[in-house]
Amino acid sequence: MEEKELIEIEDKEGNKKQVEVITYLISEDGLRKYLVYSQGEIQGPEEDHVIYISKIHFVEGKMTLEEIVDDAEWNDVQRLLKKIANAE
Repeated sequence: MEEKELIEIEDKEGNKKQVEVITYLISEDGLRKYLVYSQGEIQGPEEDHVIYISKIHFVEGKMTLEEIVDDAEWNDVQRLLKKIANAE
């Protein structure tokens, strides 16, 4: 059984929480990196796992996460996820 990778993230208010890394994504041009992660939440009758995706920035050697707000960027991220889904 594969061991889960856990990392600590900090929200905008400075609250720290531990999350499970699902995967990392890199844009096709290699310029943007994303973190796909879970906080262990389940929702709906199918008991689907809730996942989050954030853009990764490194500031002074520390990883910070930024919300993806641009529709074109979201479309790029969705294409990256589809590639992963179709590869398995």
